[in-house]
Amino acid sequence: MLGDIRQPRWLYIKAALLLGVGALAAGLLLLDRPSWRTAALLAVAIWAFCRAYYFAFYVIERYIDPGFRFAGLISLLRYLRLRSKADRSAPHDP
Repeated sequence: MLGDIRQPRWLYIKAALLLGVGALAAGLLLLDRPSWRTAALLAVAIWAFCRAYYFAFYVIERYIDPGFRFAGLISLLRYLRLRSKADRSAPHDP
């Protein structure tokens, strides 16, 4: 299994590749359905996913559970599942 990428050069390359893939996908979508409506919906979807990502990793780590560190989206899903189980098994105040 490969470890985490830690060298800044490779992190920048990874970021550039992700931006390239996103730009290519958005461009192909707009070429396939060239309209202002498609462009607006694509912009809203990108904005919403960026805000959800920010919430998942920054807000939860800083404000909801500062002791937990996420390694990715799978880690977030595990955390939410475990937290949900803990909430259901905890005694509730009447």
